[in-house]
Amino acid sequence: MPTFRIDDMTCGHCAATVTHAIRGLDPDARVDVRLADRLVHVQTEQAAAADVVHALGEAGYTALLQPGDPAPTA
Repeated sequence: MPTFRIDDMTCGHCAATVTHAIRGLDPDARVDVRLADRLVHVQTEQAAAADVVHALGEAGYTALLQPGDPAPTA
């Protein structure tokens, strides 16, 4: 399950927007937001990590794939 650090995710509205952006790629994605740590764990069968980073960027957030997670693919 890739984990992304999103430093500009600061509130519940941000967390909801991030979840919505990811579910726009895969409606069945499992999204676990840890707002206090500014981390998001994503489990999806339909989207690559690079797709998630791009969708979050389109939503206005800077997502960084955390070390140890699979490298984003284009």
